[in-house]
Amino acid sequence: MSMPRDALTTVSDDALLLLYARGDGAAARELTGRLLPRVWNQARRMLGDQTEAEDVAQEAMMRLWRMAPDWEQGRAQVSTWIFRVTANLCTDRLRKRRVSALDEVDEPRDPAPGAEARLQMQARSDALQAALDSLPERQRQAVVLRHIEGLANPEIAEIMEISTEAVESLTARGKRTLAAALADRRAALGVMNDDG
Repeated sequence: MSMPRDALTTVSDDALLLLYARGDGAAARELTGRLLPRVWNQARRMLGDQTEAEDVAQEAMMRLWRMAPDWEQGRAQVSTWIFRVTANLCTDRLRKRRVSALDEVDEPRDPAPGAEARLQMQARSDALQAALDSLPERQRQAVVLRHIEGLANPEIAEIMEISTEAVESLTARGKRTLAAALADRRAALGVMNDDG
């Protein structure tokens, strides 16, 4: 028996996962709606590829559903668990890229014309992605989880299995490297200097 969808909006992720394990389809839909966009965004930022991010997000969600019957409520947050799985899946794919040494082909640009603001947003996003891609893997992961996903340092530390101080160090170095990489592109990207 499924609970009404409206009643599920205030239910915790833990409880939704346990309801799903007992056969509640509405709980699965609610939890998917909460987690899938964030997991996909994390994977997209780490991998720089939308198609690969979709594959990773689907795999992470499938792993969540498979382990649902064994979930121990209160042991970890569902979001922490799935972000860690996503990070590990992304890391595996990044390692395979390095090992295979295949020529990288950029994803084709969307040919549909857009407004100037949309183009500028896309240029900013592309510049950020290129700068993120230039970061070492661990810095990129920490920066994505902290500044794009908005997670707190203790949660990132748990996901990455490192200390909170290490997270702070990785994000600080990553931010400095990103700022330096993007500094000469501020005017081209329509970003004004702090003094005007």
